[in-house]
Amino acid sequence: MGFWDPKATKKSGAEEAEFTETRKKEYTKLVNAYYNLVTDFYSFGWGTSYHFARKYKGEGFKQSIARHEHFLASLGQFKPGQKVLDVGCGVGGPAREIARFAGCNVTGINNNDYQIALATKYSERMGVTPLTSYTKGDFMEMPFADESFDGAYAIEATCHAPKLAGVYGEIFRVLKPGGVFAVYEWCTTDKYDPENPVHRRVIHEVELGDGIPKLFPTTECLAALKEVGFEIEFAQNMAESHIGGDQPWYTDLSPGMFGSLMGFAKSPVGRRITAVVVRALEFVRLAPPGAAKVGELLNTAADALHEGGKLGVFTPMYCVKAIKPKRS
Repeated sequence: MGFWDPKATKKSGAEEAEFTETRKKEYTKLVNAYYNLVTDFYSFGWGTSYHFARKYKGEGFKQSIARHEHFLASLGQFKPGQKVLDVGCGVGGPAREIARFAGCNVTGINNNDYQIALATKYSERMGVTPLTSYTKGDFMEMPFADESFDGAYAIEATCHAPKLAGVYGEIFRVLKPGGVFAVYEWCTTDKYDPENPVHRRVIHEVELGDGIPKLFPTTECLAALKEVGFEIEFAQNMAESHIGGDQPWYTDLSPGMFGSLMGFAKSPVGRRITAVVVRALEFVRLAPPGAAKVGELLNTAADALHEGGKLGVFTPMYCVKAIKPKRS
């Protein structure tokens, strides 16, 4: 059964449940396969911080991305000299930005060899190696001792976990008492109706196109954090908050938004040009086999994310500040 079965959204209830369970059981293969395919596309079209952000009028894309990261670092109360864990660090864009912003020492964990190599190279190039390091590992079974970190954060990464309580429990274990875990989580919202066929299609296309075993509602996110022992100090869907900008997070996914490379690629002209170029590069073996299919996958995912954002049934920025209680 393929991880990206295009007919998955048309399966019967039992078949769909079986397909989802397979993806959850094989999440490590799923996530690694996904990021092996899309890392270069992401870096080329989006930069080295693989996440969304709302924008203020006149604000540039990179500025909004950095501000989004600064807000989370401030929420986490990260300080100079602290050891902070980046859970699912990608190629290290947020790790480098938060390390420079807060002056803390950031350790990123990632299960993808290619991304770890890129993160290390980019940190060396930017001169932030003294403040950043990257560890190969599964965030469901972290290779760190108990109470190793003063703080932790995750930006649109723990959604790849097959069970939220599993990854949250590991974060709780490696945090020192009193430590803060700040997270932007991908979730379905209370507007999502699993009986609505449009809602179901959109969410399944997000899962399939973005290498996610299953998206959970915001209520399950909070329940999982509390289950493992965290106390919740702040929880808000930043997609609907007055904080963070007056342009929605999905603006750069909108067709015809020529203000960014991603926007151009999403336009009809951009899609045709990109498809032709990638197929040509694949034909002369300057692009890896399957590159054109990856482009199609990402376009499908982008369309679903945009639609889910406009419908309000999905958020990539359910923001939570969770604290590991101090010992009495």
